[in-house]
Amino acid sequence: MRINGHGHLLPYPHQIPKFMKEREIFWVEDDCSYMCQGAWRRPVTDPSFFLDRKLDWMQANDIDKEVILNLSQLYCNGYKRQDSKDVITFQNDYNASIQHEYPDKFITGFVIQPLYVDDALLEIQRCVEELRMPLLCLPTHFLNAEGKWTAIAGESTLPIFELANQYKLAIEIHPYNAEEIINLEDKFWRFHLIWMCAQTADAWHFFSLMDFPDRFPEVRTCFAHGNQFGHMGLGRRVQGYKGRPDLFKGTRNPEENQHAQNVFFDTLVHDVLSFELMVKRAGTAQIIAGLDDPYPLGEMESVPGSYPGKVIDDAVLAEVISNMERDQIWYDNVMRWIYHSPK
Repeated sequence: MRINGHGHLLPYPHQIPKFMKEREIFWVEDDCSYMCQGAWRRPVTDPSFFLDRKLDWMQANDIDKEVILNLSQLYCNGYKRQDSKDVITFQNDYNASIQHEYPDKFITGFVIQPLYVDDALLEIQRCVEELRMPLLCLPTHFLNAEGKWTAIAGESTLPIFELANQYKLAIEIHPYNAEEIINLEDKFWRFHLIWMCAQTADAWHFFSLMDFPDRFPEVRTCFAHGNQFGHMGLGRRVQGYKGRPDLFKGTRNPEENQHAQNVFFDTLVHDVLSFELMVKRAGTAQIIAGLDDPYPLGEMESVPGSYPGKVIDDAVLAEVISNMERDQIWYDNVMRWIYHSPK
């Protein structure tokens, strides 16, 4: 059995509440050609963005089940409290409906806005106890009460992780909003190709220094896109930690939880050398299959030279992992992340 641990799904245009287009929060054009948010428009590059064609795509590519994350456009960073609550309720109800209607095909995640902690805690309780959802989706960064971007692992988010630990939740940490954080010209897709990777590495920097893996042992956290830059930057972080201990009071050596058994990374790193580094840094047991479909930066057969699972197959051919480890990455490891142990 093959489970893709990192997928996305767009609602059909008629499923998106009217208020979301009226407030220019998010909508999909009636002909399903573009997804929109304010003045932002992004083409829908593959029909498998939508449910019926997603199921066809999964069957064609031997993917038995998918973990559907929330839409990154709906993290609600910078939104007013009521707008945030309305949007998040819609997103979570929609994902829950997919999981309930197709339990053999989808495991779905729910999202909260960390700025509004009280609302976030109530939504976690609702999604776990009423909607029976096992996965909490969090942004790498969010706008705090002072209007400053802050990493998801911090003092203000401790109540969120404490409740997640109580419920023994899986967590996905995924980047977005880089163009609002980094004051650079939007050119050559730099925010998706470079800065999203840097955001994930930054979130991992704080997550590991503040020792979240040991502080919340029942939480199993996956970092999107393999935390590619995070693995590459370990040596520099350790050097800084040892060279300037005055800057790291009360934190943990980055080397000490590099192999934490409750931290996972998906396979979407696009090349075998990056994959091999991830194996050496974290071990194959902490790697899950993740395709980021149906986006063109995911492993999509519509991209020349790519197909779902290509980097995993390439790692086997390069003898970075064995056939048995490939099978574990596609199934056992995903199940350990979501449910603590294979079911």
